[in-house]
Amino acid sequence: MVSLGNYFRIALFVEDDAHEKVIGSLVQRIAIECAVEVELDWRNAVGGHGKVIVGLRDYIRDLKRQGTPSPDLIIVATDANCKGFNDRRKEIDRLNIPTPTIFAVPDPHVERWLLLDGAAFKAVLGRGCQAPDKKCSRERYKERLIEAIRDAGRTPSLGGIEYAEEIVQNMDIVRAARLDDALQHFVEDLRDTFRRWRA
Repeated sequence: MVSLGNYFRIALFVEDDAHEKVIGSLVQRIAIECAVEVELDWRNAVGGHGKVIVGLRDYIRDLKRQGTPSPDLIIVATDANCKGFNDRRKEIDRLNIPTPTIFAVPDPHVERWLLLDGAAFKAVLGRGCQAPDKKCSRERYKERLIEAIRDAGRTPSLGGIEYAEEIVQNMDIVRAARLDDALQHFVEDLRDTFRRWRA
């Protein structure tokens, strides 16, 4: 694949600010590791799962109608919310996306990914955190993230997401991915794609 210019364009559809910070940081970090340059084109980052689907459907329609150049990759990030990766992927696959697509489906929520590497958490906040269990509970990991930040003597002004980029930059991604199938799936797909581009 040859992209215009020296970079590859990635269109991202995410649920909210938490996804934008976590997914964006992971993409940038893995791109650097794989020695590829990427430009992130945020298509939406607000409104939850429903808005991701509507935004993606409209984007695909516009690409087909207007004949504008497709991005090199589309990343769709939506929390599993206890439905699981396969159910989310089937729902999105029905849209017949004409561009290579990678799915980031944190299960159940993206905040869990920030708690997987206690050493990274400590590097950023001065105190580590326990690797989280895995339970289907709507607010569990948002609450756990806030709790861990308070335990480190900080006040989370944005629910803890303000530390997401730094945590991801300090994360041992291989170790963290071993603790979470959804993260491992996303990271492996991303690395495979970037290595193909580089080759």
